[in-house]
Amino acid sequence: MGFLRFLVIFAVFLALVWLSLQNSEKATLKFFNVAQWEAPLVVVVLVAFACGAAAGLLAGAVRATRLKRQLNKLRREQRGNAPALTPSPSPVGGRGEME
Repeated sequence: MGFLRFLVIFAVFLALVWLSLQNSEKATLKFFNVAQWEAPLVVVVLVAFACGAAAGLLAGAVRATRLKRQLNKLRREQRGNAPALTPSPSPVGGRGEME
């Protein structure tokens, strides 16, 4: 199964390399008529993909941090409101005991 996964990943990689070599002509990006950037089309697509991936990871990190803070707050509240539990001298319904 691992070999098949490697083979599929390698085939996708080769397809992307072939695609990038075929799209090597220049593309011009204009930034609101203030500046312009000329680069191969593959580089432009790669930069756009990287920016999108970074934005997605940042949004996920912000959400994870918010959820972690909320979880810690709820745990602190639970510790403060929980009744004190004292261990009983004999376990009720313990394993291996016959009643």
